[in-house]
Amino acid sequence: MRVLMFGWEFPPHISGGLGTACYGMCKGLLAQGVEVIFVAPKMHGDEDSSVAQLVNASDVAINLCNPIYRDLFDHLTYIEVGANLVPYSGFGQYLDLEKVKQGKSVFDAAAYAHRKFDFSGEYRANLMEEVDRYAMVAVQVAQQHTFDVIHAHDWLTYRAGIAAKKATGKPLVIHVHATEFDRSGKNVNSVVFGIEREGMLAADHIITVSNYTRDIVINRYGIDPDKITTVYNAVEPKDSEPQVQTGAKQVPAKKQLISASKRKKQPEKEQKKRKIVTFLGRVTYQKGPEYFVEAARLVMEKDPDVEFVMAGSGDMLHAIVRRVATLGLGNRFHFTGFLRGADVDRMYGMSSVYVMPSVSEPFGISPLEAMRSNVPVVISKQSGVAEILNHALKVDFWDVDAMADAIYALLHYPALSQIFAEMGGADAKALKWSSAAEKIKWVYQRVCLF
Repeated sequence: MRVLMFGWEFPPHISGGLGTACYGMCKGLLAQGVEVIFVAPKMHGDEDSSVAQLVNASDVAINLCNPIYRDLFDHLTYIEVGANLVPYSGFGQYLDLEKVKQGKSVFDAAAYAHRKFDFSGEYRANLMEEVDRYAMVAVQVAQQHTFDVIHAHDWLTYRAGIAAKKATGKPLVIHVHATEFDRSGKNVNSVVFGIEREGMLAADHIITVSNYTRDIVINRYGIDPDKITTVYNAVEPKDSEPQVQTGAKQVPAKKQLISASKRKKQPEKEQKKRKIVTFLGRVTYQKGPEYFVEAARLVMEKDPDVEFVMAGSGDMLHAIVRRVATLGLGNRFHFTGFLRGADVDRMYGMSSVYVMPSVSEPFGISPLEAMRSNVPVVISKQSGVAEILNHALKVDFWDVDAMADAIYALLHYPALSQIFAEMGGADAKALKWSSAAEKIKWVYQRVCLF
């Protein structure tokens, strides 16, 4: 069996958990005898091609004169983001915009007969434009390869999956790693919501990463429950993970903690005595960073020697820094910025407790990574991973008193901490991508039968 899979990122170049999940999934599917053709907007050349046939969408030339593109635009509503959000609903409107961009009164179709798009593969202001163009490239990719089923990950690739299905007639599976309700709460972006629902309605089957997410898809998007299968994510063993690119923008590890230079001078035994509580993830509404800060305040009232680390970046970072300063916690609270690869492992190695206080978390791979490093974890009940972890302390994200109590207990009761560290590590290691891939293969086989 061969699968045409559309993703948005692939290790070692990642911005979050989606790329990591795609890598583990490809590896697991290969072990199940499933060949994956993995497409991403931007490949850099240092990705691990042993787990999948990798296709760089930026290298794919398309012919916009092909009638299939006109037909595609007639059935999908596309949008583009420039200086302002400009909607357009048909191929004629798209050509009009391109004509304006070229500064010509007549659209030069010949110039687009062999057109490549240079995707950034990142999350920039022109993200919607890249989503649209990725769908165009998907048509060409689908026509160039032989495969049995299409698999599209998250809303960024749903339109690519729909376009590939329309071009080939092959069944489409979409994988819901998060929804707009997780990311934005009540302030839902109607455009993103529309694309998500469009993908769900067009899909022959839907995979969700937890029952928590499955319920959202059913209740918020109105999707038939029989069309949805839950497949939990997993975590790769440390020795089999790809080395993650740190990139030129990465802050050197020695500068990432405010007190890092002092720590280097401490003996290893003394370093282990430090009580460090870690938050690692995007500093956004979805991840609940403000609840982490409020819990930190309560813990420090009982034990002023505890240190808290917020490792990540996001649109709430400045507000969180201000809140920490207002509470007078700055001397025990560290901000590292976004961490990758070996720096993540080093952070877990320094941590006494890991906390994931997410407001709405479809799954949550980071607690598994912490547990794999034998770090006890506190997670919110509003997370998919809470459904399958037996040895994690679970609290409501809004209950900062309970969160603080859980953190304090793990820091001050060695027997409790040891049990959750050891048994939690066993829980994490039991979640294998090979098992997840077996269920995904079953979904493939199901849609291919109909």
